[in-house]
Amino acid sequence: MKKIAIIAVTELGVKIAVTLQKEFPKSLVITTLETPYDTVSSIPSISDYLNHNFSKLEGICFVSALGICVRLIAPHIRDKNTDPAVISVDDLGLHVQSVLSGHKGGANDFAIKVATILGATPVISTSSDVQNIWALDILGSQYEWKTKNTVSMNTIMALFVNNKSTALLLDIKDSGTRYLEKTTPTFVTIFYDEADIDYTQFELFIAVSYKIYKPSIPSLFFIPKVLSVGSGCSKKLDSLLFQETLKQQFEAKGLHFSAIKNFGSIDIKASQQAYLDFCRENNIVYSTFTPAKINTISIPNPSKMVQSKIGVDGVSESCALLLSGNTELLIEKQKIHINTSEKFTFSVAIDVKSVRKATIAIIGAGPGDEELITVKGKLYLEQADCVLYAGSLIPEEMTNWCKPDAIVRNSAMMTLEEQVSLMQTHYKKGNSIVRLQCGDPSLYGAIQEQMTIFDALEMDYFIVPGISSFSAAAAVLKSEFTIPEVVQSIVLTRGEGKTPMPVKENIAAFAATNATMCIFLSAGIAAKVQAQLLEHFDANTPVAVMYRITWKDEEIYEGTLQNLAAIVKKSKKTRTVLIVVGHAIGARKNRSQLYSPEWKHIFRTNKKFVVTE
Repeated sequence: MKKIAIIAVTELGVKIAVTLQKEFPKSLVITTLETPYDTVSSIPSISDYLNHNFSKLEGICFVSALGICVRLIAPHIRDKNTDPAVISVDDLGLHVQSVLSGHKGGANDFAIKVATILGATPVISTSSDVQNIWALDILGSQYEWKTKNTVSMNTIMALFVNNKSTALLLDIKDSGTRYLEKTTPTFVTIFYDEADIDYTQFELFIAVSYKIYKPSIPSLFFIPKVLSVGSGCSKKLDSLLFQETLKQQFEAKGLHFSAIKNFGSIDIKASQQAYLDFCRENNIVYSTFTPAKINTISIPNPSKMVQSKIGVDGVSESCALLLSGNTELLIEKQKIHINTSEKFTFSVAIDVKSVRKATIAIIGAGPGDEELITVKGKLYLEQADCVLYAGSLIPEEMTNWCKPDAIVRNSAMMTLEEQVSLMQTHYKKGNSIVRLQCGDPSLYGAIQEQMTIFDALEMDYFIVPGISSFSAAAAVLKSEFTIPEVVQSIVLTRGEGKTPMPVKENIAAFAATNATMCIFLSAGIAAKVQAQLLEHFDANTPVAVMYRITWKDEEIYEGTLQNLAAIVKKSKKTRTVLIVVGHAIGARKNRSQLYSPEWKHIFRTNKKFVVTE
């Protein structure tokens, strides 16, 4: 929300308005009073201001009695789809009332944000928000889904807020469906196959799908843009006939036309007017591919004729697969004759990221504390059917997030082949699989060898980053590892032990920068590391030897670089040790410019936003 007016009618209200303006930097503060604030606009009449600006604003915050707010906006209210979000704050900042355009206009969220700023109580009366259930009327726009309904939205909303039994069908997966799965109300039952639904048991049907369904009960369809269409055609192709025919073909195949995400063809069709018109009118991205790129794709229906004419086995199937990233087609090549002289082919594939099938989540579990897993990592861990974790590096308490019927295995005593075999078994069943890695998977995580196998076996996977032990070390040491004008770089490395280091990487070379050094896997060669560091660091440089950071048995040893080897020897720790070296440890000098009163930046320009501007 950018165009915001904060309207105050009392001196107390003006003070609150000025506080809010700092949180909404481009907002206007308006009053009829004379004030000492140079960012506040004093105007003759609030009514006149609203006469000229009500429809131009995205949000209005009244700091006044609710009655004043209502009387002033009443003449201007037109439609909930176009009216601005209006909220009202009392003079003491105790309550924030959502007044107008609660959902679509964003007044409910506006009220909650203002209440958070003031430490006030938000007053929301929208039924779905009060019950903390989905706002079906804006859910589609939140996740860029198209919306269709078989009865009025008011009827659907009434059924939902009255908690009538609802069947929810999820044919794809994206951030929206993950949100629905995570926040499902008790009266909603989730299905992943329409054949499993007994419609006689439900009063409302909701689907997130690219497929057309025709249930006998009131229905709401959320249509995600997940379909990629490839096409080839004759030289002449009428734009209108092409679009009408393709729409008919989609309906006949039981697919929502509005689910089309992108459209593609071979590069010699880059100027095909029918394709250009189709994509422009439907706001669809048009892409073309070279014959060389098309020939990298293996298709189920190659054509000798097309190969002889343009040097590729086929256009529509290849382009659909290239656009979607998928290896399978939803609709194989269809040959369509519009009339005797005009024809086209089309094929359809689903965006590979939206396909609901088994995946492997490689998740960074953090440094040790089970609560330092990311929210996203915890969510996937809670939903997983099979979890593999290294027991020596990840606390067993982390597995308490797993659901009761999940298969949870400690991989410490398993070979990589045994781990992959177990994951394959669950993958073939379509189960959700999690591989828990300590810290962040990108650092000494040994995941590249796993990903190589997954790639060879064509198993889908993704990575969820985690908090590394070097970040946890900074927190435990109450230190910022980058200090203005002292050190602005962090080196994450290891000493050379049994595993050789690359020729150009060594402790001494990195030490020459005097950057903050975070040295992993090197407790056993501490004396060697100390000698290399002393080539460039002062002997009194602070060091910290950190054992199992954030674990329950964490131990921290601090000193100076000249005593590093002795500190490690005295600790008797040889594994799961991080050595930190640098002048940033415990430093409390050199203020950052970010919050200096003289420093101006995009969020604090000192520019005054007043009505006269």
